[in-house]
Amino acid sequence: MAKRTLRNLAMGALLLTASGLSMADDPKVVAITQIVEHPALDSVHEGVVDELKERGYVVGKNLKLMHESAQGNSAIAAQIARKYSGESPDVIVAIATPSAQTMAAAVRDLPVVFAAVTDPVGAKLVASLEEPGANITGVTDMLPIEKHVDLLQQLVPDARRIGTVYNPGEANAAALVELLEASLNARDMVLVKGAATKTSEVLGAARSLVGNVEAIYLTTDNTVISAAEAVVSVGQRAKIPVFAADTATVDRGAVAALGFNYYDHGRQAGAMVARILEGAKPAAMPVEITERLDLFVNPGAGERMGMTVPEDVVNAAQKVVGN
Repeated sequence: MAKRTLRNLAMGALLLTASGLSMADDPKVVAITQIVEHPALDSVHEGVVDELKERGYVVGKNLKLMHESAQGNSAIAAQIARKYSGESPDVIVAIATPSAQTMAAAVRDLPVVFAAVTDPVGAKLVASLEEPGANITGVTDMLPIEKHVDLLQQLVPDARRIGTVYNPGEANAAALVELLEASLNARDMVLVKGAATKTSEVLGAARSLVGNVEAIYLTTDNTVISAAEAVVSVGQRAKIPVFAADTATVDRGAVAALGFNYYDHGRQAGAMVARILEGAKPAAMPVEITERLDLFVNPGAGERMGMTVPEDVVNAAQKVVGN
């Protein structure tokens, strides 16, 4: 009886030890959602994953990674939010304002880190940039609109009517267009708007600007950037130069962009995710701002749209597409 008891105790100790090892080896779970797939948002996703890896969180070892795209559909975004809420990952990463807003509405008790969100206060994601106040924090990509208008005036000094295509239902897009219009009006310039609530409407909205503007400028509106080639094609046919806030759009045919490196933006968000995995609370983590700006130019696109990119602008660029 004594031997059996000792044997049972030993077996129990082994099971407890094995259970403890299993629990210690349980991977952290990070769930990523983005509203749509396009180069800038894909770069954010890549940056998050790479930053976590550099900090020791490796998929297949101590990290389980989930990733879903809403394909530009708000109903799918809501489904993803409900799915993640039910699966209770350690941290949720929401890329772009629509995904972040949907996640904020569905998840109250799980940490959420947003990225590529222009106006987190206006989008009602946080109480303030300094004190988020709940389960959500992240990195904002608020655009330096004044610097963008400076670049427009440097490249097309005679332009007085600037066109933009935007989704009025996307909070970040509406906020940026409001800032853009105020900046242009202060310089005795006019903003002409073309509305597109989905990607299939972008081409028609761009065509509505033809004959009414001397240049087109695109913000980081996810709906529009997903279909940026449609705007570029209109610019080429009508000889209207197209500029962007997203540097990846220059590779897709825009003339120039002064924007953030969204891969670095993702790395910044990934660092916040790692801090939360290590015990930090989102409510006590101020929203961070991406400040470095890169200038990308595409002289060939300028020629196709009837303009020449000045040599001093080309020389100042971090990347010249086509060289």
